[in-house]
Amino acid sequence: MVESAWTLLLSCEHGGNLVPEPWRPMFLGQEEQLQSHRGYDLGVAEFARWLSGQMQAPLHLAEVTRLLVELNRSPGHPALFSEFSRGLGTRERKSLLESCYHPYREAVTRHISQLFAEQERVCHVSLHSFTPELNGVLRNTDIGLLYDPRRSREKSFCLNWQAFLAESPGGWKVRRNYPYRGKADSFVTQLRRRFPAERYLGIELELNQLWPLSGGAEWQRLQVDVRDTLQAALLSS
Repeated sequence: MVESAWTLLLSCEHGGNLVPEPWRPMFLGQEEQLQSHRGYDLGVAEFARWLSGQMQAPLHLAEVTRLLVELNRSPGHPALFSEFSRGLGTRERKSLLESCYHPYREAVTRHISQLFAEQERVCHVSLHSFTPELNGVLRNTDIGLLYDPRRSREKSFCLNWQAFLAESPGGWKVRRNYPYRGKADSFVTQLRRRFPAERYLGIELELNQLWPLSGGAEWQRLQVDVRDTLQAALLSS
């Protein structure tokens, strides 16, 4: 088997809807919110663990609900805290960031730095899922590939990945920089500022939650097609 020039690293910032013990009183009676797409990215943890095993790639998976603190937003971003945690005092916010936010982001950053020290080039794929409908608007795609168009390697990688997906057995509809823009504030965006474009690819994969919610053969087909086409994109880059 031909080896890729890129070392794959996976992350999942919205893998669960866990509320650690000190913060549980804020979410009493909010089970519906925690179980919704607001609480976590439905289906993505299952997929992330499977893909990590299939690709033999390291995975960083966060299980704390995004309604407590949003791991995919930068410090100071207005969406860093939700309506449930926004009212915390300065000391409580600091404690929350120190226990749930910084350790996760620092672990991923440290892992990439270690791979760089070993002379590796890193393809970091941040795994997400999105609700099929938001504010009455249908999201018209199965798979989204997010990247920074100013970074030519990322653009080329996503063009290749999109082409492979278009030819895959599932015939999935794939759009680039949809349903979000690749340049918008995210963990990957912050990492791009730290790591050079020639050695770091930061890609966000967005899967429509329609498929994990439906389950069955089609959801399995989507996962297999993403795995196979990601491998092909890595080998061709």
